Amino acid sequence: MEDSRQKMAGSTPLQKGSGEFEDENGSSSMRTAETVLRLLPMGLCVVALVIMLKNSQTNDFGSLSYSDLGTFRYLVHANGICAGYSLLSAIVAAVPRPITMSRAWTFFLLDQILTYIILAAGAASTEVVYLAYKGDTAVTWSESCGSFGGFCHKATASVSVTFIVSLCYAGLSLLSSYRLFSKYDAPVELYNNKGSIEIATY
Repeated sequence: MEDSRQKMAGSTPLQKGSGEFEDENGSSSMRTAETVLRLLPMGLCVVALVIMLKNSQTNDFGSLSYSDLGTFRYLVHANGICAGYSLLSAIVAAVPRPITMSRAWTFFLLDQILTYIILAAGAASTEVVYLAYKGDTAVTWSESCGSFGGFCHKATASVSVTFIVSLCYAGLSLLSSYRLFSKYDAPVELYNNKGSIEIATY
């Protein structure tokens, strides 16, 4: 009996150490996946930004550049901000540190803000591209892509990449939301003396 107890006692630390090793591996894998997911939109933002920055065309009808349209300038700025944030957040996420409540809240709020910023840039630019292709007879705005086809093609490509960035940030928002709210305990269900009324405490 004593030998068996000693064997059981000796096996307990080994099993605990193995569990900690598995948790460490799982945490490392999650950290690596989050870092890659945060670096991906950075590359896409740079691609969308560069395409739009180089988007200008001059022909017999005149010249047209992205800087002539405030919406496209906003798209460039939004992609630049998101690229910088993606790089910084990826560096922070790659550092093996415990996820505190303040850190979880910071990631959650910033991911939400950046998601809406890049989504607004893509939506507003989509409207401009649509008007450039179709025009608007109600305000006598004729389509311009017939004369500046190259400009419209580049603008469409930049906007399309921006929407892919929006999807990446939507995924990051879901991840940071899960990280944050999983730290809160579920409501505790209590009953009164008669056991008929259920009360939830938070």
